[in-house]
Amino acid sequence: MRVDPFSEILKLTNAEAVVTGGFTAGGPWAIRFPGRDKIKFFAVVKGSCWVKLEGEAEPRHFETGDVGLLAERRSFVLASDLSVAPLDAMDLFSGSGRTMATLGDGGDFAHIGGHVLLDPIRGRMLADILPPWIHTRASSPHATIFRWLLDRLIEERDVGQPGAQLASAQLTQLLFIEILRSHLNTSNRLPAGRLRALADPRIAPALRLMHGNPARAWHLEELAKACAMSRTSFAFHFRKAAGVAPLAYLTEWRMRLAERALRAEKTPVAVVARSLGYTSERAFSNAFKRVSGSSPMAYRSSLHVADGDASGEALPGKTTNAV
Repeated sequence: MRVDPFSEILKLTNAEAVVTGGFTAGGPWAIRFPGRDKIKFFAVVKGSCWVKLEGEAEPRHFETGDVGLLAERRSFVLASDLSVAPLDAMDLFSGSGRTMATLGDGGDFAHIGGHVLLDPIRGRMLADILPPWIHTRASSPHATIFRWLLDRLIEERDVGQPGAQLASAQLTQLLFIEILRSHLNTSNRLPAGRLRALADPRIAPALRLMHGNPARAWHLEELAKACAMSRTSFAFHFRKAAGVAPLAYLTEWRMRLAERALRAEKTPVAVVARSLGYTSERAFSNAFKRVSGSSPMAYRSSLHVADGDASGEALPGKTTNAV
């Protein structure tokens, strides 16, 4: 079976995009949104606005169909005019269940926004490989797809047909994936790392092999042959794209899978080790500690604390705050 490494990472981190609300506006307006410990995204459905992001010297101009994704905890201002004193989004969307707001007559501008829910432990794997900020313009090659998805999201919200909630969830997930795909298309300008590696067609066959069968003792020669390269050329191109050597990448991926397995309390560490190709529990524990910073048992114990800290996080299907 052909394995898609990008899909594997999304599944491993339980990435789920949800639309949490939006607003319409008319006349001069400005809203300040707080920084949140979530990956946030928003789209301009109608009109245009300025986006002033904390830490950025210059504002960005968003047109109809433009989409933004923010992966760091930064506040930002959306405005028709940046000289207007911004309203606080927390005040604007205050009130139980309130997800939509209208400023002025609401006739000039329309916006929808949301965030990406991630596994509280493994979610950092996705968050850490994303750039702080992605701005995908309506003029990009993905514009037609964005426009269709946004139109369908608005229709599902406004018409309220049977199954609208489920349809909206699926459309939002597709929107998130398309945002990431559009960014991957700029792989030649991405810094070395997992995201660039996922977008590099030259090393894609090797990534599919490692993700498809992580327990196998892959040799550099096999991976290079799959990519139709010499061993030296493959090692060079892989490190240039991923920032690490091929077998170091494989070890890191194994440890991410190990973290998922260790969440199942009844699975012995020795069983986890064997499932990932380690012939001894000691060799696995040494590798896990080298990559994750703690032993498998210490990591498993820390999960109880982390799960308790995350108990207040919004879960799929529950009401979430609009900002």
